[in-house]
Amino acid sequence: MYYTSTMENTKYSGKFIKVTEQEIDGAIWERVYLKDGVIIFPITDDGKVIMIEEKRPHEKNPIRLKFVTGQIDNDDDPILTANRELQEEIGKKAKTIEILLKKETTGTVNSKLYQLIALNLIDSKLPNPDGEDTIVSIKAYSIAEIDKMFETEKLPWNMSYFGFLKVKEYLLKKG
Repeated sequence: MYYTSTMENTKYSGKFIKVTEQEIDGAIWERVYLKDGVIIFPITDDGKVIMIEEKRPHEKNPIRLKFVTGQIDNDDDPILTANRELQEEIGKKAKTIEILLKKETTGTVNSKLYQLIALNLIDSKLPNPDGEDTIVSIKAYSIAEIDKMFETEKLPWNMSYFGFLKVKEYLLKKG
């Protein structure tokens, strides 16, 4: 089948998203491009997952509990990005990082999301570009505690959940 289309036109481009439109066979198709991102699951020596409480004044809940996350700048390597985010958000660097999952969405919403496990953590702090007061607390949780947080919806069911399931499987196999 043959399609006729116009060039994709940028309607908005900001720090985190770009929105475009393109006419294809007389219909206008909108696309959103999100910056590629990482979700990191730092594991302590005793098998707990480090999470943070972070100030998010622009969100419904101005302080949220979350896994370490960040955005990939300029097609950087996701493993390097993950280690930088660990250093900025929890003051740790991982000697070992593995990609657990990679999810790429295309179509109306376009982005890549990498979920990584970080092991053999050492102290190594980098300044947080969002400000040091953005991180309210840093705490390690057991798998059972995190399971309960998803069950009670203290943590939202989103892409982080799928990475957590892989971390849970990894830690249960490790014993």
